Amino acid sequence: MSTNRPILTKDPSGDNLSQKRARVTLPILVRQAMASQRITYGNLGKELGLHHRALRYPLGCIGDTLLELSKRWQEDVPPIQGLVVNQSTGMPGGSVNFLYGQKIDSRQKEIIVQEKLGKIFSYPKWLKVLDELGLSPVESLNPQFKQPVDHHSGSSESNAHKQLKDYIAQHPRSVELNKSLTPGETEFILPSGDVVDVMFQSARRRIAVEVKSHISPETDIRRGIFQCVKYRAILRACRSLEGGTYEADAILAIEGSLSKELIAVRNTLGVKVIENVRVEDSN
Repeated sequence: MSTNRPILTKDPSGDNLSQKRARVTLPILVRQAMASQRITYGNLGKELGLHHRALRYPLGCIGDTLLELSKRWQEDVPPIQGLVVNQSTGMPGGSVNFLYGQKIDSRQKEIIVQEKLGKIFSYPKWLKVLDELGLSPVESLNPQFKQPVDHHSGSSESNAHKQLKDYIAQHPRSVELNKSLTPGETEFILPSGDVVDVMFQSARRRIAVEVKSHISPETDIRRGIFQCVKYRAILRACRSLEGGTYEADAILAIEGSLSKELIAVRNTLGVKVIENVRVEDSN
C-alpha cells in the first residue's frame, strides 16, 4: 500500500473516524457500481451529510482496503472509489491512480477512465466484498409503481409551474447551462409524444429540463426523476438515429430541495437535479 491509512475489517470496534465514514460510504458505492452510475463528490457528500472535502480520507481508506483484499484473494478488486468524480470534469479524484504519471490529452484520459469504470461496473463480487467486511448493502429503494394522484387533472397548468418554466427557458444559467443556449423552447414534443417542459438545443447539446415548482408534492418530484431517465434515453436514441455526436441529457429543476430518500434515488439513477431554482434569481 502506498499510504499508512487504516483499512476496514469485519470487526468495526475501534474504527477511527475515517474508517467509520468508509463503512457507510462503501455500501453506497457498491449500489452505484451495480447501477453502473458514477457519483459526484457533492452528491455523495449530500447523501452522507458530509462536506465533499471530508470524503478524501474515507475514500482513501476504501482504496487501501480493496488493495488488501486483492492481495488476500489473489485477484484484482477494482478501485470502486474511482466512481466518485469531479462535477466539472467528470474525472475521478486523487483517491485513485488511473491517470497518475501519464501525459495524455483529455480524450485519451476519458478512454482510460471509461475502461477502468467498465471493470468496476462489471465486477461480480461487490456483495461478497461487503460481506467480507461485515457490511450490509444499502436498503433497496422502492420505485413505488403506483399511479400518481393528479391534483390538477382536467385543470390548466398551475401559474407557479408556468412562471418557473418560462423563467428557466430564458435563463439557462439557472439550471447551470450556458446562456448561449437562450432561449429554450417550452412544451417541446419528443418523437415519443412526450412533452418536455423546456428544451435547450445547440450544435453540441440537446438538454431536456423537467420543471417542478414549489407546489409539487414529493411523489411528483420522484416522478420527475424518472421522467428525466426517460427523456435522456429518448434523446440518446435520437442521437443514434441521426449519427450525431452532441451531448444528450435531461435535468430536473425544482424550486425546493430533495428529501433524503430522493437524494439516494437521484444518485442511483444518475439524474442531474438542480435544487432551489427561483424565478427571482439574477443571472
